[in-house]
Amino acid sequence: MTPNPIRRVLSTLKSSSVRFLLSGGQACILYGAAEFSRDADVVVLLSDENLDALRQALSELDAEQLYVPALGPDVLRRGHACHFRCRRPEADGIRLDVMSVLRGCDPFPALYARRMTVDLPGLGDLPVLSLRDLVQSKKTQRDKDWGHIRRLVEVDYLARRREATDEAVAWWLAESRTPEHLIELAAAHPEAAARAASRPWLTGAVDQGAEAVERELLDEERRIRAEDRAYWQPLREELERMRREAR
Repeated sequence: MTPNPIRRVLSTLKSSSVRFLLSGGQACILYGAAEFSRDADVVVLLSDENLDALRQALSELDAEQLYVPALGPDVLRRGHACHFRCRRPEADGIRLDVMSVLRGCDPFPALYARRMTVDLPGLGDLPVLSLRDLVQSKKTQRDKDWGHIRRLVEVDYLARRREATDEAVAWWLAESRTPEHLIELAAAHPEAAARAASRPWLTGAVDQGAEAVERELLDEERRIRAEDRAYWQPLREELERMRREAR
């Protein structure tokens, strides 16, 4: 976790009683899958009371709106992000990105119920997207997100593989992007590999080898990137209309 500026942003959200979950690069840092980020990404509960609390926090942070759209329930409900730059001296320069809907993820109440809570010195309990929800949220068009996904699953696999549950094995088989780990898993758990409906090629992973597995993963990535582009296309068009109206 980046030291003081990010913590000031998060502590202000907490002291303002904002119901939120930390996501994005800062969440990846907490899971051991990233090294640095100057942004804070949060997912918030969409309610009038919570948005009022968020506006109070933004005021305390001297946060200025960076782009359209302006913060509001309608744009958040449709899946847009609202972007701010904090100008309070203790958090100067930190960008805060706010969303309420994440593509491919459950609504906020379900995400919050599955949250991980991290106790950070000087900050206390911090609500963070669960590992599985964070991985799902990272399935985007951005190159860096695919590196984060790979590292997030790698860290979890290497930490827990010796005492793996059936549920963990199924998740690693469905989400790992490391060919060597997938081959190892398929060899150790052939029945679980055969049940991985989203990756039928896992049944032959041991015989195919790492290069063939890597090709399958690249095909999968291309498909998911295309899905993300299709999801964001109408939202981008809407943003363009907002920009023209703002000018």
